[in-house]
Amino acid sequence: MSESLPIHAVLPQLLAALRESSNAVLVAPPGAGKTTAVAPALLGEGWCTGEVLLLSPRRLAARAAAERMAALAGEPVGRTFGYAARMDSRRSAETRVTVVTEGIFVNRVQADPELAGVSAVLFDEVHERSLDSDFGLALALDAQAALRPDLRLVAMSATLDGARFSGLMGNAPVIESEGRSHPLELRYLGRAAEARIEDSIAAAVRTALREAEGGVLAFLPGVAEIERTAERLGDIAGVALHRLHGSLDPAAQRAAIAPDPEGRRKIVLATSIAETSLTLDGIRIVVDSGLARRPRYDRAAGMTRLVTERASQASVTQRAGRAARQGSGIAYRLWEEAATAGLPRFDPPEILEADLSALLLDCALWGVADPRNLQWLDPPPEAAISEARRRLGSLEALDADGRPTPHGKAIARLPLPPRLGHMLVRAGEMGLARTAAQVAVLLGERGLGGNDPDLELRLRRWRSERGQRAEGARKLAERWARLLPLPSGERAGERGSATHSPLVPLSQPSPQRGEGFEAAICVALAFPDRIARRRDASGETWASAGGRGFRLDPASSLARAEWLAVAETQGMASGARILSAAQMDAATVESLFADRIETRRTVSFDPATGRIEALRERRLGAIRLSSGSDSAASPAEIEAALLEGVRAHGLALLPWSETARALRTRAAYAGNDALSGEALLTALDDWLPPLLAGKRRLDAIAPEGLTQALQNLLGWDGQKTLDRLAPARFETPAGSTHPIDYEAEGGPTAEVRVQALFGLDRHPLLGDGTPLVLSLTSPAGRPIQTTRDLPGFWKGSWTAVAKEMRGRYPKHPWPDDPAAASATLRTKKADARNASAR
Repeated sequence: MSESLPIHAVLPQLLAALRESSNAVLVAPPGAGKTTAVAPALLGEGWCTGEVLLLSPRRLAARAAAERMAALAGEPVGRTFGYAARMDSRRSAETRVTVVTEGIFVNRVQADPELAGVSAVLFDEVHERSLDSDFGLALALDAQAALRPDLRLVAMSATLDGARFSGLMGNAPVIESEGRSHPLELRYLGRAAEARIEDSIAAAVRTALREAEGGVLAFLPGVAEIERTAERLGDIAGVALHRLHGSLDPAAQRAAIAPDPEGRRKIVLATSIAETSLTLDGIRIVVDSGLARRPRYDRAAGMTRLVTERASQASVTQRAGRAARQGSGIAYRLWEEAATAGLPRFDPPEILEADLSALLLDCALWGVADPRNLQWLDPPPEAAISEARRRLGSLEALDADGRPTPHGKAIARLPLPPRLGHMLVRAGEMGLARTAAQVAVLLGERGLGGNDPDLELRLRRWRSERGQRAEGARKLAERWARLLPLPSGERAGERGSATHSPLVPLSQPSPQRGEGFEAAICVALAFPDRIARRRDASGETWASAGGRGFRLDPASSLARAEWLAVAETQGMASGARILSAAQMDAATVESLFADRIETRRTVSFDPATGRIEALRERRLGAIRLSSGSDSAASPAEIEAALLEGVRAHGLALLPWSETARALRTRAAYAGNDALSGEALLTALDDWLPPLLAGKRRLDAIAPEGLTQALQNLLGWDGQKTLDRLAPARFETPAGSTHPIDYEAEGGPTAEVRVQALFGLDRHPLLGDGTPLVLSLTSPAGRPIQTTRDLPGFWKGSWTAVAKEMRGRYPKHPWPDDPAAASATLRTKKADARNASAR
């Protein structure tokens, strides 16, 4: 390899470090040449007698790195330098350097912990902190410590926190390389908040073509934005327009990277796939949207959703650097310069946000029950581990002690996430291995068979598609299907030929049943919690067995289905949009999930009517399959429902009498909390059930029974104390009794005819010494005055009151000195007759 690269200046230092120790950390900026120069340099070392594995974060980068090294060596790819990625591999018995994706390496080290025949593993672009990269490094360090002390491990990146990785790798030496220094100009264009991103990118690309020379690399968040931007740029003459994302055929990806054969300027519209590990020939201009689309795992919903968010400072720095890889360049940024400081510094490590089901299963197979016992830069969160453990238990992959079951081991042998591995194994048992493998490929490879949400439609289209990518995907599905044992009684060559599972007792044939139901069964096996039933006539809203609500475009052909097996969704869990699903019918659902369908008898209280509703219903998770009234509700069930009705809707539902209400008010005034709402609800099971015997409605309870229940809660001593501190009634000198209102605005109040208080020279007090508010009335019950000081009233305003009363009620006594008079409720003549009778 004759090309001179900045990395060559530090290669002697790196090689010397690896002769002395097993690990090293290499920090080299973009363009230094670490990806293509380090691995070949190791082949001449005495300790390097086997294969060198170079880990790459993406298939595109892995293939490009291998092709570049082979070209520099003057060899075809697949001889000394090869690569291995899902759906694409070029290597031979002569291969010494294999570029592999991180997931492929994890599978390889799991299958062979000693990594027999491997001398070194190079982890490229480790700053991206993908879950597979972190896990692969943790497994490699564990294997190195236990089995392979001679294995060399090198962590490489352009923006690496070298000190942290050095500490993780046993204080490994850190070697730093300088990169090529080409001038880079940053221009900030800004973007109106209301403008569509594709319009802004297209305008910026046209500006860049006018103002600068060289090809243009534009970063957009996803494939949809790339396609819409391409539509807006399709009329530019003399320019080669390329797309670059993971769903493209390898040939289209190579064309985007290589120089244009006709010498035209290039416009490459790319996702973040082009941020690192790639050098795009002829690119001197970068247009950056400042956005990225990343998977975010919603633990509450149990699903991963794609989120469009601001790119990190590290990402936009990498993007801008693409313009200055081969010479001076310009980066146009669609935000204001001051906003750069507000971008997050780095992308969060995937291990802190991802579904850890696969990680936990792999660790269990590795012999580590708790993943945190491995060496991590950032250990996995406990909550994520617990959630993954529950999911693997539901998939029958782990036993109660966290050990892998035979089914879990079968899942782990497949290069698939646990849900899809479970689907493939169980579908294989049903004779649907081929369909399951094809569904797994469709769910992992966007764009195959189009992007219609109807998986069955995509499956049919893909089966007839031509092209390298479609053919490679079909071969991959066949390989996955062959990894499964043939079901009992099935001959070779018959795999997947049944129209539906011979092990699933589907009932009477449905006119809709066909190959699409195979896909639905497979999806349902992987995602039983996402079985969904239509909720409205338009097919826009759906209810799932897991309790989540889904939404579907009513124009979709799936909207007419009654049931869907939903595979992928996007958006918030409360109303996530269905991205892919397959339709099925009720008979298939009932047959496939017969063991999960529950018959529930529910007896509940209806607060609107005050009645008990007894229902019998069949449910699949949160979906009600059928329901009807149940006349066999037992007295115990009715009692429990009435109790729950009071507990849920409040004590006000009970038919309290005025006496009972007054008793609770007096207790509250006296500071006795035994009859408070909170205390009554807490003790509800102790005092209310005896009153519910034989009742189906709360208003059938006898009010006097409620009063007695309150008195029982107070007890004998409590009632005596309450009568002393807060008596229910006030007795006058005339012998009359009057209820005391403890909720009156001015305090405890009794309404009394003023004549009943004659002879009283002291104001009446409650048991706690509080003056009783006296609302004084005339013989006709009309208000006269309210007082807290009866002696003061006698001495003060009584004279005027008595004068007025004599005029209105002349038959009644109105003494000048009421404190010395006799209390009476009779007229003067009645008093005289009473006196003569004595």
